[in-house]
Amino acid sequence: MFGRRQGRETAGSPSSSHAPVLELPATAALFGVRVFDPAGQPVRQAKVEVSDPIGRRIVSGETDPYGGFHAAVPEGEYRMAVTAEGYAPYHASTLLPAGGRPGPGDLVLEEIDPPLLPEPGHWELEPAHSSIGFTARHIGLAKIRGRFNTFAGAVRIADRMEDSSMHVIIDAASIDTGVRLRDEHLRSGDFLDAGRYPTIEFYSERFIHRSGTRWAVAGALTLHGVSRSVTLDAQYLGLGTGLEGETRAACRATTELHREDFTLNWQSMLAHGIAAIGSSVAVELDVQIVHKN
Repeated sequence: MFGRRQGRETAGSPSSSHAPVLELPATAALFGVRVFDPAGQPVRQAKVEVSDPIGRRIVSGETDPYGGFHAAVPEGEYRMAVTAEGYAPYHASTLLPAGGRPGPGDLVLEEIDPPLLPEPGHWELEPAHSSIGFTARHIGLAKIRGRFNTFAGAVRIADRMEDSSMHVIIDAASIDTGVRLRDEHLRSGDFLDAGRYPTIEFYSERFIHRSGTRWAVAGALTLHGVSRSVTLDAQYLGLGTGLEGETRAACRATTELHREDFTLNWQSMLAHGIAAIGSSVAVELDVQIVHKN
């Protein structure tokens, strides 16, 4: 919390134990908001963005465990946007004078109904409307983006979503970064060694509901002959109907892998000790599944 230091210390006061207080410029205003749900409970980690009247972002962040967000801003008029998983977005304008009370104060977010979950049964990954991509760093600067073109998967939706399971198989040789020589190197023994380890597999029997449309899918990833525990951070996008009337469900998921964990240890060092390829690989999945009759 920001505030102005007023008065003076009295005799015998433990000045050394006083928390530091930030002195604000005379033209500074205090933006302060507390975010609650309809039951009056604070909403933590709600995203708050404050912008000026023409849309330029001034400050942003997340609410604390008590639902609060505070910042010092120049006096003036502001627009505020508050978003949180499972709640309708909140937008408002506020005028903040210098030296005044923090505004705009308390607000209550309205809950929204989560999308319907897929019905229990057997579902299949639909490759034509799905993608499995990745991003890695090249010499610490540019990003190398790639994907796997061939994969298949099955999902068993249980009566209780948390008891569901999934199994995805990826053709390692289908790796595609758009550069033929690089793709051949990635398929070689230096990296995926697709001749010895033709598939990459992910298997999970643990779906964890975090909040709203957010889920975690915990399982085992087998890559380059090595199995490691991996958790996908997933957002369930809901149900839809395809062109032929079939029911579809969609989700997005991300995770980060460290290639050394799977003994993908090849590395070339450039001048000044810069690695040609970074250690971490960001994985992004955009998936649609269809019900198997």
